[in-house]
Amino acid sequence: MKIQILGTAAAEGWPALFCNCEACRRAREKGGKNIRTRAGTLIDDQLLIDFSADTYGNALRFGLDLSRIHTLLVTHDHEDHLYAEDLGTRYTWFAHLDARSPETLLVYGNDRVGSQVSRGTFSYGGPGGRVAFRRVVPFRTEEAHGYRFTALTALHDRSQQCYLYLVEDAAGKRMLYGHDTGLFPQDTMDFLAGKHLDFVMLDCTNGPEAEGTNHMGFPDDVEMRDRLRAIGCVDEKTQLIITHFSHNGKLLHEELEALAAPEGFRVAYDGAIFEI
Repeated sequence: MKIQILGTAAAEGWPALFCNCEACRRAREKGGKNIRTRAGTLIDDQLLIDFSADTYGNALRFGLDLSRIHTLLVTHDHEDHLYAEDLGTRYTWFAHLDARSPETLLVYGNDRVGSQVSRGTFSYGGPGGRVAFRRVVPFRTEEAHGYRFTALTALHDRSQQCYLYLVEDAAGKRMLYGHDTGLFPQDTMDFLAGKHLDFVMLDCTNGPEAEGTNHMGFPDDVEMRDRLRAIGCVDEKTQLIITHFSHNGKLLHEELEALAAPEGFRVAYDGAIFEI
């Protein structure tokens, strides 16, 4: 399984759009891995998790062919995870697909994601045909083009049911998309118990500070790793990645690496590719 992390920032991006704080000024000066766009992760160039307004720019930046994507998993309807208007450009006037492109992009998420998809595609013909919505049921495993995926409950926006995603490929490799969330709810921990994870991405919005109730900081990531280890999900072979960073956490990429490496974590950056 190839995992490419397209965007690694929280909602405001980093440098933030209208911000001139020290962390944003330093990021602009240093550039490189310190330039962070909003969330998205691509699996094997064909299954996408989250679809921010930065998806188009990142497709150009990293040379991606998004016409090959057959499945889009959406965690929740915040705009840094779903910019539904761009889904309308998959319709026939804007997108001429070839024989290797799936006719329909299936979008999975909660009811509010479905409403956003309907609104975003309305002027292009509405959902159906080139874009179709499927409501996920927590802890029910779905199958798509050789992948199995399960929506797990997250601790995030209380006005909607937000999800994490467990994705498994045909070879049995498992990755966990573990943000946006605080410390995992007990029902998610119960579902994961005994399932070995090859790759774990965890929220680190708060940088070096613990938070745990809506997002996480690095102390929460360490605690989450230990909890997952205790229930048989994580071992020395598991790749541990932190992502979803806010400028309010203040640490630039190299500083995050210095914090994370002693605990066995790697720090995501835009465009990073991992193999499991």
